[in-house]
Amino acid sequence: MKLYVSPRAPSPRRVLMFLVEKNINGLELVNVDLNAQEHKSEQYRAKSPLARVPALELDDGRVLTETRAICTYLEGRHPTPNLMGADATERAFIEMADRRVEWYFLLPIANCVRHTHPGLAPLEQPQFPEFGRSQGEKLRESAAWLDGELQRQPWVAGERFTIADITAFCALEFAKLMRFNAGELGFVALQAWRDRVAERPSAKT
Repeated sequence: MKLYVSPRAPSPRRVLMFLVEKNINGLELVNVDLNAQEHKSEQYRAKSPLARVPALELDDGRVLTETRAICTYLEGRHPTPNLMGADATERAFIEMADRRVEWYFLLPIANCVRHTHPGLAPLEQPQFPEFGRSQGEKLRESAAWLDGELQRQPWVAGERFTIADITAFCALEFAKLMRFNAGELGFVALQAWRDRVAERPSAKT
């Protein structure tokens, strides 16, 4: 199988962390140069019509896109260590946490960076700086919610490390491009959690 990635982007990094946490080896990694617009080439669009990374090309030629779908497939093929829930109830609560992080934490960060960072101007045309700044302001509300969650439980989805932690960590690392620092803003639990995750081997990817 081939995994198409762009390591600096948060969504491909989520899958790469997932692979390390699951100890999955043997996938062929194919780097897609976003700055060179390789993701918009006819060849890549044949695999990922929306021109997004990551994409997982299966051995039979079919292609999975969307981070969550790729991780669901990999979890099914490699069920241990479990990162997405051991039964229906746990799966639902982990997915809830992961979706909340994806939509209300990662998305505002991505929108802010895409629309305000000059280095991403070639990838985000047109940029809307005012929209980007408004997303950055909303991020504080989501960070406060996540900090509160981590004050009452050790991990984003509860008592153990899951895919929700991977999503949140990759989001927070991407937020460095907007100079967002959880500790400096008083989100002590969020910063302490981030520092713990950063010590994991998967965080080095």
